[in-house]
Amino acid sequence: MHVLFVTGEYPPLRGGVGAYTAELAHALVDIGSQVSVLTTRQAHPAVQPTNAVTVHALIERWDWRIWHQAAQLAKQIGATWLHVQYQTAAFAMHPAINLAPDYWRRGQPFRVAWTYHDLLVPYLFPKAGARLRRWITERPAHTSHIVIATNTGDYQQLAVCALTAPLVKIPIGSNIHVHASSPSARAQARAQDRRERGYTESTVVLGYFGFLNHSKGGLTLIQTLQELVLQGIDAHLLMIGERIGASDPTNEAYLQSVEALITELHLEQRVQWTGHLADAEASRALHMVDLLFMPYLDGASLRRGTLMAGLAHGCAIVTTAPQSPLPELVNGRDLLYVPPGDAQAAASAIRQVMQQPTLRTQLATNAQRQSEQFTWATIAQQHRAHYQSPLTTQQ
Repeated sequence: MHVLFVTGEYPPLRGGVGAYTAELAHALVDIGSQVSVLTTRQAHPAVQPTNAVTVHALIERWDWRIWHQAAQLAKQIGATWLHVQYQTAAFAMHPAINLAPDYWRRGQPFRVAWTYHDLLVPYLFPKAGARLRRWITERPAHTSHIVIATNTGDYQQLAVCALTAPLVKIPIGSNIHVHASSPSARAQARAQDRRERGYTESTVVLGYFGFLNHSKGGLTLIQTLQELVLQGIDAHLLMIGERIGASDPTNEAYLQSVEALITELHLEQRVQWTGHLADAEASRALHMVDLLFMPYLDGASLRRGTLMAGLAHGCAIVTTAPQSPLPELVNGRDLLYVPPGDAQAAASAIRQVMQQPTLRTQLATNAQRQSEQFTWATIAQQHRAHYQSPLTTQQ
């Protein structure tokens, strides 16, 4: 089996879909599959790895040429599957990628898989209506041999589209590896890191992990910090990781609005930004915070690699109530849910966790336990099983 992933971003470019694709690619290699990646020229690796994942950083623009470029490469390398990792912004919101499976299925020696990382509609032209944009977004679900959703909400939306191909749900895993050490070594590192950042024993360190964009509730994050400070709590916020990703140009404007609110509320001394961290350092930072607060405006979801990282690291987590069923994570047992955009409710939940050590320990323990169902080895095995399924191989 040889899988060719097509993705709009890939390391060293920073982005959730790129990180996901890299993790899945290496996990598939670990179980005996051959994997290649077709991506943008900007993701050209400094050193091409050997006996692992081959990266073809060839794409200058994600336009109509992708039809021929991807098909030609797939045939050249002998790929049995061409698998698109789809996120609208990562493909510059151009509809060429959405219509590509129509072309790729015409007598090609490979099959087409499609993973939806979101169902956001692409920009087409100024007067294109919602109906046309939705049709473009859903078109690959009708023309691929297998369709993968990463969360229940997207799965339910696609399930009503009368698809002929198998539709499956496979969650994503943590985009940061857990760098484990002994409990005493972790406690020592935690104490050292907190001292170096100027935190005291009474400081409540809230963590936020990942890029900022509108959907992740950065303004609510800052408003919640302000609520806690006004209530007399010595709260500080550690922003872990790069500030914005590479794919969505609107992220820069949103970052500026968050930074402006920090200044307006005079919270500059209470917010620290780590910037990009190597995997091990990001893991160490997640172990250092008292609580992880992820105020997604569209609610908690299994498509959020940052949430999965928090679970894997055994963080006590406060996040926003999911918009779609999320039976894998139970409110009050594995994490705490609050309404999106409600800084007062978030501050109340955070205060509850910090004032009840037993609850905080329970949330942390259960979060780590639940993360075991989202390991990359399990995710890779699920992909391989569907690649080999008679429902897909006989189409």
